[in-house]
Amino acid sequence: MGRWRPPPPKFSPYITPEGFQRLGIELDNLWNRRTEVSRALSAAAAEGDRSENAEYIYRKKELREIDVRIRYLQTRIPGLNVVSETGDKSRIFFGAIVTVKSEDGEQSVYRIVGADEFDYKDIYISIDSPMGKALLGKSLDDKIVIRTGEYTRRFFITAIEY
Repeated sequence: MGRWRPPPPKFSPYITPEGFQRLGIELDNLWNRRTEVSRALSAAAAEGDRSENAEYIYRKKELREIDVRIRYLQTRIPGLNVVSETGDKSRIFFGAIVTVKSEDGEQSVYRIVGADEFDYKDIYISIDSPMGKALLGKSLDDKIVIRTGEYTRRFFITAIEY
C-alpha cells in the first residue's frame, strides 16, 4: 500500500496590488537573507568537523527553509492576477471591506483578499475561506449562514467599503 495523498486544493490566483507588492518585497528580502546565511554557513563550515558543528547544522537548515520559500514565491507570483478595481460597489467582491453583525450582536470587519495575503491577526480573510465564499456577491442587509462542522452561525451585512 502506497503513501499517495491527494493534491491539496488549489488556491484562487487573485491578489490585491498591495499584497502583490508585499510578496515582491518578501522575495527580495529572502534573497538578501540568503546571502547572509550563505556567508555564515561558509564560516561555520570552515571551523572544522561538521558533524558536531551546531552552527553549521543550523545554518544549513535555515538556508533550506529560505530556498523552499523562494522557490514557492518564484512559481506562485507569475501566476497571480492582480485585482485593482471592481465594477459594482453595492455588492461584495474581491477586495471589499465588509462589516458583519452576528445574531449575538457581535460586530466584525473583514477584507476579502487572496490566499497569499490573509492574516489571522488582521481583518484579512481569504476568498477561499467559508466566510469569504459566503460573502461573495451579497449586498447590504443580506443574511449569510456559515456552516463549519457542527456549528452554524448567522450574520447580517451592515456595511460594504472598497
